[in-house]
Amino acid sequence: MALLDDAIDACGGMARWNGLSRFTLHLSVGGSLFSDAGHAREFKDVTAEGSTRTQSVRFTGITGGEQCGAFQADAITIESLDGEVLRTWRSPSLAFPTNGTHALADELHLVFFCGVQIWNYLTTPFLLARPDVVVEELPPWQENSETWRCLRAQLPSSLINLASEQVFYFDENALQRRTDHDLLGAHVAHYSWAHENFGGIVVPTLRRTLTRQPDAAVIAKPVLIDVEIFDAVFE
Repeated sequence: MALLDDAIDACGGMARWNGLSRFTLHLSVGGSLFSDAGHAREFKDVTAEGSTRTQSVRFTGITGGEQCGAFQADAITIESLDGEVLRTWRSPSLAFPTNGTHALADELHLVFFCGVQIWNYLTTPFLLARPDVVVEELPPWQENSETWRCLRAQLPSSLINLASEQVFYFDENALQRRTDHDLLGAHVAHYSWAHENFGGIVVPTLRRTLTRQPDAAVIAKPVLIDVEIFDAVFE
């Protein structure tokens, strides 16, 4: 598909991506979704190390730099800095609490949420070229004074995602600028910008998640999720 090919080329190309196996990020994650759950600074100034090929991310320095959190498809763990496992959630799922408790109140759910989110951020658009991902180009979208090309993707159940159907928007340079999907019962739009080249892979270093209205317009406040990537290394 022309748009997906353009997006992959703009981010470094499939040949470069296929030669990689790991990434390391220095980043902060916050926003009202975190502060409302009592975790305003839980993921501030942390290191995330993950695999480009399987869903796996380990966060070092959470809870004020005192602990680590590991996300894998079959288990979530919270550990001490020296590797002692403190808590484990086996066979995690997107079945967040529905009893009135905030969805991210439990740190295990928080690690799970951030792991899924960051892994998908870092592997898109390359992830969309998988043979089990169904993509469809949509009509262009007018975003203020810009015209963005759109791609709808149906993600397989074998991948843990916050939503199985997502719509991706790309600017005139084929760089990803927005992603729409449902999240925890709400419609959201993830905006991304400030793209930088890290070892041949182009990554948006700023991301902001806002509530999306039925007509696809967005509400500027509150900022649900705010991600800043300070540095990235791919190996």
